Amino acid sequence: MPEVARFYGIIIQFFYNDHAPPHFHAVYGEFDAQVNIDDFSIIKGKLPKRAHELVILWASQHKDDLLREWELSRNEQPLFKIDPLT
Repeated sequence: MPEVARFYGIIIQFFYNDHAPPHFHAVYGEFDAQVNIDDFSIIKGKLPKRAHELVILWASQHKDDLLREWELSRNEQPLFKIDPLT
């Protein structure tokens, strides 16, 4: 599962050829969530409230990048790093 960003202990990843809807995986310690790219809601799994807030802030700044990564991963193409939240 390729990692595209890492910030404040949160790892953002995509699975190749993953199922719809467009989403990414956010891992924080023992927590793992699938996050919808459209509205940043959690599709499956769980994150602590503060981690989810940071993921939403970061994702809102990189929505176009996330959609590009989604398409690349669906087509099993190499992914690019996305700037972390600073």
